[in-house]
Amino acid sequence: MGLDRLSSAGTDSDAEALLRELVDSVTRSLPADVAASALVVERTRSLSDRVAHRPGAITRIRLSGPSETLSLKREPGPRWTAEVEQHYGTVSLSTRTITLPHWLTAFAQLVARLAVRAAEESADSARALQTLGILPPGSEIHVDDANLAQDLLTLAARIGRRVPDEAVAAVGRIGGLLAETLPRVAGTGEPEVIVRVAATVYLPDTLRAYLALPAEWAAEHVLAGGLTPAQALIAQLDALESAARTMRDAAVEQDASALLINGRFLADRFAGSRLKLDLP
Repeated sequence: MGLDRLSSAGTDSDAEALLRELVDSVTRSLPADVAASALVVERTRSLSDRVAHRPGAITRIRLSGPSETLSLKREPGPRWTAEVEQHYGTVSLSTRTITLPHWLTAFAQLVARLAVRAAEESADSARALQTLGILPPGSEIHVDDANLAQDLLTLAARIGRRVPDEAVAAVGRIGGLLAETLPRVAGTGEPEVIVRVAATVYLPDTLRAYLALPAEWAAEHVLAGGLTPAQALIAQLDALESAARTMRDAAVEQDASALLINGRFLADRFAGSRLKLDLP
């Protein structure tokens, strides 16, 4: 669901669907332990729910970050209470009520921040294990088929400061482009395979090859082509970003072509129809 669709939830069933989708978005985007500690879901269970062993209807969700907690409560109607609480540790500093669309935007931003923070902490742990020889170098630099969108959008955070800032920014852009393209090419055969290979092989392999080099050597050594490894990395990422943008644009263009084709069908189908009213 998009934010505009969610914010238009005008019936109790729509409201329940909204809350379920928000809960699902957290569990999809965050590691299980992070989601369990950050998200609180309150429900009401009727007698029939208890007999049927159903969890009951969601009435309120709370998502907590380092300095703020977002709370969304619904009552029959539906009526919404959307709040943002600023806190320092366990001390509440302020609470304010905002509109549902603004709350949904803040919710999406907080989920993204929590995902990045979890990725950074996971990468730190992986690097510590690599230093001890327990994990191979670069093992935290991966994009898995089972978790493509999340891995792509957190890859830049997992790199940390081990590559030039320009490269980190490029990885963030590439990840965003590929994540945007994937749902548009789903089920298309070869186009989908190409995008998935770019995401799961070309991008992480390029980064792992660079990270396998000693940091000082990578920054200063001049390769046969006249570039340092750091410069070569940026050039490779530039080429990959250009390819990712081309794939994204082609996928969007295909969607636009489908829209135009549908528009022509509708025009042909209804061009001769007129609404006639028999007035007294």
